[in-house]
Amino acid sequence: MLLPTLRQLQYLKLLAEHGSFSRAAEVAHVTQPTLSAGVQELEKVLGAPVVDRARSGVILTPVGEEAVRRAQAILAQAEDLVQAARSSGRPLSGRFRLGVIPTIAPYMLPKALPALRTQFPQLRLFLREDLTGKLVSGLKAGALDAALIASPTLTHELTETVLFHEPLLAALPPNHALAGQTSVEESSLSPDLLVMADGHCLANHTLAACGAKAGLQSAMQAATLETLVNLVAAGYGTTLIPALAAPGLKNRGVELRPLTQNTTRTIRLASRPGFPRPQALRAIEKTVRRAIPPPWRQ
Repeated sequence: MLLPTLRQLQYLKLLAEHGSFSRAAEVAHVTQPTLSAGVQELEKVLGAPVVDRARSGVILTPVGEEAVRRAQAILAQAEDLVQAARSSGRPLSGRFRLGVIPTIAPYMLPKALPALRTQFPQLRLFLREDLTGKLVSGLKAGALDAALIASPTLTHELTETVLFHEPLLAALPPNHALAGQTSVEESSLSPDLLVMADGHCLANHTLAACGAKAGLQSAMQAATLETLVNLVAAGYGTTLIPALAAPGLKNRGVELRPLTQNTTRTIRLASRPGFPRPQALRAIEKTVRRAIPPPWRQ
C-alpha cells in the first residue's frame, strides 16, 4: 500500500497554516508548482481531495482537516527523531523550544534562566510566551518541546509533570473595606472582582476560587496582569494575583492579603510523550524547582 511521504504531509500542514499555495511554497522553500504537485500526489494516495481550491483561498476538506491533525503528530515525531540524532551523546545541547504562559514568564524566567544558562551553556533556549491553548496546540504540532502552564492540558497526546503549587493572593485598593483584614475570604471578593480576559487560565482560577459567575465585570477584563494591577490600584475593584508577582508590587498602590482558603494554582511542565531528550526536560524541571521558594516544591 502506497503511503504519504513526510514531504507531502509537510506541504499540507503549511498550506493549512498559511491558507495560500504561494505563501506555503515560500515557507517550504520550493516553487508553487512543486508544492501543488505534492498536495495532488497526497490526494491520489488518500483517494480523496484534501483542499478546496476556492477563489478566496484554500479551504480544507473534512479529509484534509483530519490529515492535518494526524500529520502534526507524525511530523512532530519525525522532527524529534532528527533532533535526537543531532544531539546524540549531547542531550543537553542544541535547540530547546519552551512555551510559557504570560502570568508565569515575567516572574519565573528571570529567576530560572541565568541558572539554566550557567549549568547548561550548550542548551539553546527558544522562548514563546502565549496563552495556554496556543501553547498546547504548539506542543501537539511539534512547534514546541515543552511548556510551563497552570492548567491541565486535558489531552492524552501530552504528558504533564507537576512542578509546584503557587499560592494566589488577594489584591485590593488601599481604601478597600477588606484591606483592614489580615486575610481575605475568597467569596468576599466577588462583588467587585476583576479578571483577566478570556483565554487566560488565571481568569478561570480567579472566578472558580471566588465563586463568581463567568462574564462578571466583563467590561473591565484585562489582557495583561500589569493592566489588572493598575485597575485595582485605581480603585476599580479587586482581583487575585499569583504569589510570584507579589515582590514587584511594592509601592504600586495595591494591598496584598493571603486567602483564608489558601487557594493555589498548579504549575506544570507539559511535553509530548516519548520526547527523545528527557535529560533536557529534566534540566528545565530541576532549574524551575530550584528557582521557587522551598515550601512550594513538590
